[in-house]
Amino acid sequence: MSGVTEVFGPDGRASVTRQPLHATVQVEAVRCSAICFCRLLSAITQDHLCRSRKGTASASLPATLVIADHTVRHMDISVPYLLFLGDVPDDLAAKMAHGIVEWRREACVGQHRLPGCRADCGLPDMSLSEAKAAGARTMVIGVVNPGGVLPENWIDSIVAALDAGFDVASGLHMRLGDVPAIAEAAARNGRSLFEVRHSSERFDTGKGTRRPGRRLLTVGTDCAVGKKFAALAIAREMRDRGMDADFRATGQTGILISGSGVAVDAVVADFISGAAESLTPAAKPTHWDVVEGQGSLFHPSFAGVTLGLMHGTQPDAIIVCHEPTRTNMRNVSHPIPDISEVIDLTIRCGRLTNPDIRCTGIAVNTAALDNKEAKRLLAELTERYELPTTDPVRYGVATLVDHLIAEFPD
Repeated sequence: MSGVTEVFGPDGRASVTRQPLHATVQVEAVRCSAICFCRLLSAITQDHLCRSRKGTASASLPATLVIADHTVRHMDISVPYLLFLGDVPDDLAAKMAHGIVEWRREACVGQHRLPGCRADCGLPDMSLSEAKAAGARTMVIGVVNPGGVLPENWIDSIVAALDAGFDVASGLHMRLGDVPAIAEAAARNGRSLFEVRHSSERFDTGKGTRRPGRRLLTVGTDCAVGKKFAALAIAREMRDRGMDADFRATGQTGILISGSGVAVDAVVADFISGAAESLTPAAKPTHWDVVEGQGSLFHPSFAGVTLGLMHGTQPDAIIVCHEPTRTNMRNVSHPIPDISEVIDLTIRCGRLTNPDIRCTGIAVNTAALDNKEAKRLLAELTERYELPTTDPVRYGVATLVDHLIAEFPD
């Protein structure tokens, strides 16, 4: 068993070395760097946003991804995966797992749920032994929760997975290696723990200096309204049209999907805008960075992250994402703001670092509506705001990209 160590040279670049793990430090707690290149997804090439629903991966994915001019990092996370859903109360709580299934279905063999779990990714339910027999090599904790805390009643399942020969990957704020029983099980079995959310990178504070290249940021009326999906779909549509565009992940799920990114909600507050600047560096004038948004400017829990991300990315265009059936924001009592309020406040705040920021479209999650209701709502919003409005899952994002091209013809 060997560990992975990042070694920074005098030029600031990092190399990866392997060394034996000693008895007192036997947990390979590999931390995702600011621009984290997960080997678990490193077979994704320049067309890394294309969905594949065929075949099943059966080994560690080889090679290294290089996107733009970012420093490369490795994480030796083996596939296929067993997605652990715990006992979460709904599918929104399992959005990380749903995201991996949506965009990386071929890497998933099944899901492992505890009694009372009300989320379902549509994968076969498997015990640990069944998943092992099916070839799964890493159990991915595919859930998010307020504060990123690991529930105590999940610890036994994680320990059992390690005892069964699985590595375990997590996107929670709470480090698996800080739980003695988990750390001991990993050491006892020579297994690896992957803390995808935690960065060892040091960032500068944001400077707000304008830089070349175009940037689009998805923003929301709430958290968990489809900002990541919209950004992924838009970036894919742009690339399909021959445009120079890259998806930029800002959360653990996006990182696991795309193979790179910054988990901005784990960055110290003073450095969020600097991290966003690092994620979206100067580029060719015709290049687009399509940035996954986080939180909402109106959400009392996450507005700080949203604002720092916006100031750092300096978006030229924003897409407002919305879920029409909610009355209150998720996990708080504050009411959902109107789309017009989100557009107005985002533009006012965004002008600090990009005076030319504008809203170019609206993406609505209509999963709770039938097809007729969904089309009626989208037509109403299109007329009201005079902006293209679509559900990226149901109807695609072609109209959003059409309007973006019209707004930025160069």
